[in-house]
Amino acid sequence: MSKTSFLYHIIIRTKDNKKTLSLGNSEELYKFFCGIIDRKKCKLYRINGLEDHIHLLVSIHPTIAVADFIRDIKRSSSIMLKTAIGYEKFKSWSEGYGGFSYHYRDKDMLINYIKNQREHHKKISFREEVKNLLKDFGLDFDETEWS
Repeated sequence: MSKTSFLYHIIIRTKDNKKTLSLGNSEELYKFFCGIIDRKKCKLYRINGLEDHIHLLVSIHPTIAVADFIRDIKRSSSIMLKTAIGYEKFKSWSEGYGGFSYHYRDKDMLINYIKNQREHHKKISFREEVKNLLKDFGLDFDETEWS
């Protein structure tokens, strides 16, 4: 049996950063994500977002690659979003994603960070948030990947 303790903060955004995710229907969307993640035998600790992006805090089953996990949740949720009431403007997710690994002891801090996303973005734009995260992890922000 394999045992792992990888905690991932994953950010996915809508294509072209369009505000196409309905905050009024977000609970339905988050429950859908929860179901996908649970069926993959992964653990969702927290989900939240705004009209143009979603943050996930997850542990991914040791047999699943991070890229495969994200591809599958984006694919499944795209199908649902394109047919769900309240998401008529949704076209697709962006091609890439942000994925950051943390120590398990950071879990509560990350849960609070994701829980408070809507308040957080009253002070800082999503673009600045991504730039700051990338900088914290020693990664470059590429303007050509943003649009």
